[in-house]
Amino acid sequence: MRLIKDKPTIDFLSRGRRNIAVGISILVIIISLASMATRGLNLGIDFTGGILLEVKYPQAADLVAIRQNLAEAGFERNVVQEFGTSDDVLVRLPPQVGEDANAIRDTLFSVLSAGDPNVVLQRVELVSAQVGEELTEQGGLALIFALLMIFAYVMFRFQWKFAMGAVAALAHDVIVTIGFFSVTGISFDLSVVAAVLAVIGYSLNDTVVAFDRIRENFAKLRGVTPEESMNTSINEMLARTIITGVTTLVVLIALLLLGGESVAPFSIALIVGIIVGTYSSIYTASATALMLHVTPQDLMPPEVDPELIDDLP
Repeated sequence: MRLIKDKPTIDFLSRGRRNIAVGISILVIIISLASMATRGLNLGIDFTGGILLEVKYPQAADLVAIRQNLAEAGFERNVVQEFGTSDDVLVRLPPQVGEDANAIRDTLFSVLSAGDPNVVLQRVELVSAQVGEELTEQGGLALIFALLMIFAYVMFRFQWKFAMGAVAALAHDVIVTIGFFSVTGISFDLSVVAAVLAVIGYSLNDTVVAFDRIRENFAKLRGVTPEESMNTSINEMLARTIITGVTTLVVLIALLLLGGESVAPFSIALIVGIIVGTYSSIYTASATALMLHVTPQDLMPPEVDPELIDDLP
């Protein structure tokens, strides 16, 4: 047993600050959901189906001319962009119904190369619309399944009020991260789904570590409210949270700057998710548990009737 002598350095969970944080979270979630409902996501060919080609040119490519040549050849809906360097070009097209895949590939390459033998076709990906729909369904089910399993795990390890806080924080992270892609229009593909699942794991680790310290302080601190005990716990874990977050962000920023276009959506999703996840593990998870009136008694083992013990053989 120990008594708390000094107030925490930073007051995270006082009612006023907690309400402000919850208000900000609700506002950001509303914006994210509204954007997803109205603008949708800029789904990659992993989900929509289509054709992707990566072409290497001997010199800097003229993107305007490439777009014009594709439109003249009957491929009006095209996305042409540099892929890391000015001579490496990525071309995305919607599904071409009723045509042979090999014929489409040959036609596209002849249009893109314009007869130049030095142009190299480095990659071709063909994804049918049916496969894209299946991937969309499986990706959504994976996120739902992960949240349900996490709720069961945290409820088993701690208590249902903490489990509600953890799931609220993770749902917050998922919605805000996906909403960021909807608002900005950045391509949303399978690598982003993988990044969102990684964010769930990262945020859960942060939340469970904080809950572990809260459980310890509930047992050790006397004469303090649950709010003060949780505030103390978060302050004690603050240095660890900051160090972990900053070092991870340094690696992800390097990956974003040096990894090229193919890993950019993955890196961006992780960067946004880690920033949001760090925030939610401090505010959303703990604030939700406090709003459910968690107390030290919730974590104590149930009392056993002495008469039942006497009856044991």
